[in-house]
This record gives sequence, C-alpha cells and structure tokens, in this order.
Amino acid sequence: MPSITIRPASPADVPLIRSLIKELAEYEKDPEAAKATDQQLHEAHFGPRPIAESLIGEVDGVAQGFALYFHNFSTWTGKKGIHLEDLFVRPTSRGVGLGKALFLEVARVAHERGCARLEWAVLDWNTPAIDFYKSMNANAMDEWTTFRLNDAGLSALARAK
Repeated sequence: MPSITIRPASPADVPLIRSLIKELAEYEKDPEAAKATDQQLHEAHFGPRPIAESLIGEVDGVAQGFALYFHNFSTWTGKKGIHLEDLFVRPTSRGVGLGKALFLEVARVAHERGCARLEWAVLDWNTPAIDFYKSMNANAMDEWTTFRLNDAGLSALARAK
C-alpha cells in the first residue's frame, strides 16, 4: 500500500498548485480557463490578507493532488463555512485513497474551526466525483441552481446605474 501524506501548502508549492490547477482544467475540458498566475496564487494564499488555503497530497513522497478551499459564511446559522473550490488527484494516483485523504482533511479543518458546513460544486458529467462524494455521505443540493457573473458581466454591472 502506498504511503499517503497530506500537508498544508507552503509558498514554495505555488508553482505546483498552478500546475495542478492546469491539469484539473484539462480534465474538466476547459484548459484555457486556468489563467491564475504564480503571483496571484501566492497573494491569495500567503499575502497580507490570505483568502485561500491549499493542502498538498503526496503519494510515496511525490505530490499527486491538492485541495484548495476558503471560508464562506452562512447567514442562517451565523457561522462560517468552508467552500472546497477544487480537489484534484492526478490520474496515475487515483484509487489509492489520496482523494479521500484530502477530502477528510478539509472536513477535519472545517470541524476544528467550528464551521457550520462544507460545500462544493461538481460538474454534472463527472460521475466518478459524484459517486465519490456520495460515498462520503454528502447530499446533492439538486434544488439549487448555481449562477455566475464572469469578468464581462461584472464589468457591465459595475457601470450600470
């Protein structure tokens, strides 16, 4: 059985995180969408006001995946929560328990910080991920529809009166 290690990301991991994000974007069939730079990722994780955290997952001492998350807030509970933005394991390391270990560590962090919930989104075609999360006793929030404004939409609304 391979050795699995989960550790918090360090500033030296920023290029690795960017590389894993690009690999995830390729898996999700949208490689051009991964535009984050090392500088942006460093600022988000380790700048004066960090807004994101990442965990690095290693198999036999080699980085093979990551989980990137940040805090959100529930107005109904009055407590913070965690939004899991990305969880990715390289294809060569799938099936050895790394994804589960990363997910469980994010859940542990949420619990230790007194969070009311842990939330994330999954592409509807990604049945391996959906099956994985269901195996973790997660509930699909099928009655909710996610909306998004991209850069162009935000710019247009910012100029609206």
